[in-house]
Amino acid sequence: MRYGIIGVGAIGGFYGSKLAYSGQEVHFLLHSDYQFVKEHGMQVDSCDGSFHLDHVNVYQNVEDMPKCDVVLVGLKTTNNHLLAKLLPPLLHEHTIVVLIQNGIGVEADVQQMFPKTQLVAGLAFICSAKTEPGRVNHQCYGSINLGNYSCKDEARFQQILNDFTNAGVQAASVPYEEARWKKAVWNMPFNGMTVALDTQTDLLLKNPDTRQLIRDLMMEVIGAAQHLGVTGLTEAFADKMIETTDVMTPYSPSMKLDYDFHRPMEIHYLYSRPIEIARAAGYRMPKLEMLEAELRFKEQA
Repeated sequence: MRYGIIGVGAIGGFYGSKLAYSGQEVHFLLHSDYQFVKEHGMQVDSCDGSFHLDHVNVYQNVEDMPKCDVVLVGLKTTNNHLLAKLLPPLLHEHTIVVLIQNGIGVEADVQQMFPKTQLVAGLAFICSAKTEPGRVNHQCYGSINLGNYSCKDEARFQQILNDFTNAGVQAASVPYEEARWKKAVWNMPFNGMTVALDTQTDLLLKNPDTRQLIRDLMMEVIGAAQHLGVTGLTEAFADKMIETTDVMTPYSPSMKLDYDFHRPMEIHYLYSRPIEIARAAGYRMPKLEMLEAELRFKEQA
């Protein structure tokens, strides 16, 4: 299948490069580092084995790209308003769009923009960063879960999973709602807390007070998911996420990097939207509501 990548940062750059390295036809939309990648290719420094793409299909304008069977969207959700312009040139009747983005409610809003387009949620469990042109630094993990939101073509959905697997990426199909809320169990505590306390994941867990707070925040997310009828999320999952993070390389999540580099933070889909959805269903997340307020203050300041 032919893949298109919109948002070639730490996530889109990693998965797109892995697919291209495995032999898939992949087309990248680039902006600031277009000329660099065109001349020098793409480098992935990875804990699983580094590699270099000598020749990359790169474009500055989406109108120059071919229509694609699958489009991976790695944009920050703060830029989703750009999808109205960026997606249409890449779509044909059967295109599947995989939104590898953070937060709750993303697919519902994009579906309103593109009612006939098949959408899949991509939930990446990865420590990766892109801090210089044409180079992705993959530190650890790297799996991706796919939650089927509105994809009617089961064969193509399975082919996407197979393509990721053949590219050396652990990929699995999971129920959509469960997938989104499972990712939120990690994202909502760690993204916001690293910004609020100006720290990294490892230090939050080494301190007993913040370790307990991280767990409390996780349990608020799990409680909200359970209240909304999501099965498969229990207290044991919070403990698993904490244990996984204990052995993770000290890490600054995407929101911390956005704050440090003075970029807009993804507060809406990571905090405001899930808090609003849970509250409408009669469930409050008071500690996460406080964290959201702190993040709004820091962003405005």
